[in-house]
Amino acid sequence: MSKFLSSIALAGVLALSLAACSATSNADSSCVATKAGASSDKVSVKGKFGAEPTVKFTTPLTAKATERTVDIAGKGTVAQSGSAVSINYTVFNATTGKKIDSTGFGKAKAQPLTLDKKSLIPGLYKAVACSPQGSRVSAIIPPADAFGKTGSPSLGIGAKDSIIFVIDVVSAKKPVSVLKKANGTAQPAPAGLPTVKLAASGSPTITVPKTDAPATLQIADLKKGSGATVKDGASVTVHYTGVIWGTGKVFDSSWTKGTPATFQTTGVVPGFGKALVGQKVGSQVLAVIPPADGYGAAGQAQAGISGTDTLVFVIDILATQ
Repeated sequence: MSKFLSSIALAGVLALSLAACSATSNADSSCVATKAGASSDKVSVKGKFGAEPTVKFTTPLTAKATERTVDIAGKGTVAQSGSAVSINYTVFNATTGKKIDSTGFGKAKAQPLTLDKKSLIPGLYKAVACSPQGSRVSAIIPPADAFGKTGSPSLGIGAKDSIIFVIDVVSAKKPVSVLKKANGTAQPAPAGLPTVKLAASGSPTITVPKTDAPATLQIADLKKGSGATVKDGASVTVHYTGVIWGTGKVFDSSWTKGTPATFQTTGVVPGFGKALVGQKVGSQVLAVIPPADGYGAAGQAQAGISGTDTLVFVIDILATQ
């Protein structure tokens, strides 16, 4: 994952992190695209779709709200809320003109993400939403739709700096329906592993046995679903709760946040990804993840996870695309 996406993907501890729309006839009529404006129209973008663009603008450039200009109008599937998309981009500091990051361009370098308001900075969501596959858009994003009053020192973005994205929408898929909780057939509880009790909502309470944690990755089916199979690299929507084996303490839970999480199987710690790939939508999976398949010797201090902690997750697989 590029350094910028790893900073803006806000999928919690797991991911560690159009007026001039030129709308085409196949555009979704329910999709309201972000408008172009005086600032976004000042960004000169030259080059063919899929090739590194030549980008020029006069600094400093600012905007009061996110503005989006369509440089190349695509004709494919329209990216909507919930769509799995892949994009190439280059991003600049609009105050200094300095390039912050770039994925490179071309299909092989495209970065997958899910178009979700809760997992992306608002400006990136607004830039991509309602863009047909094959589009190139340029957007200027003010601090309020990016990193707020603090900026992002690690990316060289000050508190008052707007940022400019030039984005190729390489692929876009139609959104899929999302289950409220796992609805598969219950399976026998595995011996020696944590036990799980479910509330009526589906939220799990995990009880860890008073024994040493397994030394290797353990994955067990608690419910077997019958929906689509999760493929390696796919976008997956899940509800999950994670606890630490030694203490039983919950360190992260989408149930507590009140909304499922959506991400690529390659965008989470290895053990979590392995617990998803090959499973079917509707399944509930128990994963016991040792440090080697989790956060390694460094741990994840932000979540209270040390380098020796084994993690336990209960994961409801709600959708994939």
